[in-house]
Amino acid sequence: MQKGLIFMKTNLKMKLKNVLFLLAMLKMCFLFGQNLDARKRIVIDVGHGGKDSGAIGINGIQEKDVVLYIAQEIIRLNKTIFDDKLDIYLTRYSDTFIALSDRSRLAKALMADVLVSLHCNASPYYSKGIEVYVHNSEKLHIKESIALGTTILNESTQKLRFEKRGLKSANFQVLRETVGFCPSVLVEIGFVTNMNEADYFLKLSNIRAMALSILVGIYNYLK
Repeated sequence: MQKGLIFMKTNLKMKLKNVLFLLAMLKMCFLFGQNLDARKRIVIDVGHGGKDSGAIGINGIQEKDVVLYIAQEIIRLNKTIFDDKLDIYLTRYSDTFIALSDRSRLAKALMADVLVSLHCNASPYYSKGIEVYVHNSEKLHIKESIALGTTILNESTQKLRFEKRGLKSANFQVLRETVGFCPSVLVEIGFVTNMNEADYFLKLSNIRAMALSILVGIYNYLK
């Protein structure tokens, strides 16, 4: 009898803890939902990282570092220039390796309104300029992705005087797995195999200029 009473009390305490836990979770979801309504949620997918360096520049710079610096500046500029109007998250905040599937899962878990994937280009030829990719399908958010990609491409090439290589389509995994959920683009911000463009990213002022052009492109699209 005493054992049964102890069991009932323990069971009741566990149920009470579960109820309190569920109430706490509901409260968090309510606050989370309020935040989603207040600001547009942007996921910046920072390409490569960790063991995956991406393209290696002609001057030794690595793609994974360039895109991380730009992504970090996007967050800083959003706070200092745009009064934190956009709710921005990165798929990585340091030199770590993140699987492609986890990047798209993060965008979905955060209920992103937009995903922008940052990369540097490379070529064995004398290639230069910026190009933006959307997924090569007719999925739900293709038209919005094209509009987003066009604003980013125009802003970065016109203001920074990079050659405009155009808006293109491809079956990149990060686009394939997110375009059905939200507008998604992949931006190739220049060729690290081109001496001029590789040297461009050695200066902090140029990193900031590229970050600002991408941020303004996103902001103009959302307006």
